[in-house]
Amino acid sequence: MVARAADRGAFATAGVKSHRMTTSDQAAPARANPLAYLLLTLTALCWGANAIFGRLAVGEVSPMALTMLRWLLVLALLAPLVQRQVRRDWPALRRHLPFLAAMGALGFTGFNAVYYVAAHHTTAVNIGIIQGSIPVFVLIGAFAAYRTAVSPLQVGGVVVTMLGVVLVGTGGDLARIAALAINRGDLLMVVACLLYAGYTVALQRRPPVAALSLFTALAAAALLASLPLVALEAASGELQWPTVTGWIIVVLAVLFPSFAAQMFFLRGVELIGPGRAGVFINLVPVFASILAVAILGESFATFQAIALGLVLGGIWLSEWGKR
Repeated sequence: MVARAADRGAFATAGVKSHRMTTSDQAAPARANPLAYLLLTLTALCWGANAIFGRLAVGEVSPMALTMLRWLLVLALLAPLVQRQVRRDWPALRRHLPFLAAMGALGFTGFNAVYYVAAHHTTAVNIGIIQGSIPVFVLIGAFAAYRTAVSPLQVGGVVVTMLGVVLVGTGGDLARIAALAINRGDLLMVVACLLYAGYTVALQRRPPVAALSLFTALAAAALLASLPLVALEAASGELQWPTVTGWIIVVLAVLFPSFAAQMFFLRGVELIGPGRAGVFINLVPVFASILAVAILGESFATFQAIALGLVLGGIWLSEWGKR
């Protein structure tokens, strides 16, 4: 979902994560490419798994520590791969350092920090479903920031998706809206999605550098932005360094949602183009729901199934409206 909007000015993310989709400006072959489909499906699976890691991290590592360690280890993995590209792109990166710092803090640190806090208060199923609303928030943000044209079908998609999100937040009981009894974790996930949508819309102004150079710069900014949050968490007595299980979760969060998914997505975009690649990211809430039930043993209630259908249906309407 995250993939298309940045290239088109509105972008449709889900997740995911927009520099991923903006990385290939090359024309992609029109024919089917099984390798691309496999890589992009694995990308959505990795991002969906992040909801599981967020829930498993509860009691094993605190949210800000997890956020900081995630970007620290991502940079350690990237360092031997991108040195040449970063040196080549450094003049352009240096001219945009304030922008990159803000984007890394907003889209990487802010999103993940709120995401992992939300995981302490809601289920992985709900996290995945609400995360599916990011493309709709991007559509709204692109209209607000750039007056991007919005069709009636896209407006309908926004309404349908928001109904799904509200259904999740109220636990299937819409009467809870009047009583303001919406789950705290679900509200935090909506905030996280708004942060990521804002980041995605702002990336329209990204510097013209290689995708991996941009990702490295944003990850470095995210690491620096996470340090004050870790300090605040320590000052409040909430800091928890990883247990043995916590370290396993940190490593998994780095290897799959942060690193492997990025590499898979970049290659998938090269093979079939950002527009077609973006469609696969709509699988993120589906995979998150399946993994939550299979791994965490979470229940999948009727209202959640309806909400998932509404979110995916709203995204489909929005995508169809673009055409």
